[in-house]
Amino acid sequence: MPLKNEISYSRNVFIPLTNMCRNRCSYCGFRREPGNGSWFLSPRDAIELAKRGKETGCSEALITLGELPEVHAEARAKLKSFGYGSTVDYIIEMCKEILGLGLLPHTNVGTLKLSELLFLRRYNASMGLMLENAVELSAHENSPGKKPELRIKTIEAAGELKIPFTTGILVGIGERFDDLIQSILTIRDVHERYGHIQEIIIQPFDPKSGTQMASCPRPDWSEFLGIVSFARSVMPEISIQVPPNLLSRDGNPAQPGSKEFENAVADAILAGANDFGGVSSVTPDFINAESPWPSVEQLRLAIEHAGFIPRERLPIYPSFVKEEVFMSREVRERVHDLADAEGYRAETF
Repeated sequence: MPLKNEISYSRNVFIPLTNMCRNRCSYCGFRREPGNGSWFLSPRDAIELAKRGKETGCSEALITLGELPEVHAEARAKLKSFGYGSTVDYIIEMCKEILGLGLLPHTNVGTLKLSELLFLRRYNASMGLMLENAVELSAHENSPGKKPELRIKTIEAAGELKIPFTTGILVGIGERFDDLIQSILTIRDVHERYGHIQEIIIQPFDPKSGTQMASCPRPDWSEFLGIVSFARSVMPEISIQVPPNLLSRDGNPAQPGSKEFENAVADAILAGANDFGGVSSVTPDFINAESPWPSVEQLRLAIEHAGFIPRERLPIYPSFVKEEVFMSREVRERVHDLADAEGYRAETF
């Protein structure tokens, strides 16, 4: 975790391999039904995105997609045309090539088996899976991959394999306040057993047009900050991340670079957030495409205006950089090329 006066962020290129998914969450604007706006990124296009990220100074390749897309015949046909028998096989090969380019993959693709995590670990500096909530919610009633026990099992499996891990909760999707508390304590309990969770994302619900929850309000800002503070109080050793493109003090998105944005960044920091995740000058946030990233300069300036020091990190946090048990040989070589003596990003652009 950064020092108390340091606030971290990373530079990433967002590589969404497909928007097909077995889950049908009531709030998701990313997922598409096969044949209705669906797509599957080809290996060539995925690598081209990664190269653009490398050229513009990114250290992280954020690889994400809908969970288990091969439940759909269209996805299976695409994978076959690419020469792969499963989505995981495809992801492994993409991570291997991206790591070879000098970028550090961070894969977040839904629930996975321990054996799948083991293969992915070799080429990933870190991985992630949002718990979202430790209790079942109506927003997930058509989403078999959102069952809390399955997601917790994946997070625990990553702990067994010593994978630096990102998880978190989604605030405002129909849960009770007590559910949020339970969710954070569940994450804490897993971390206390395995010690592999490097950051917790506290993410506010952002309504998407065309979804079942399009008319639902964003969470109250003060209550959202209260959850950030609670997470900080029970897990002082772990970074608490708030997505910088989803800040909303008055129910409306704070525009990057505005005074409202600077105030929201300050609010989040004072509540206990010490990380603002990955930002990209190459790709949008494909999951929240209507919410633009701030530029690195806008984010750094907002952090400085709040009286703190911005520090660029890698997708693997400094404390894990210093513990080689959390990296494969292949990942370790790349991390050592990119990290400074403290474990932060050595080269800035």
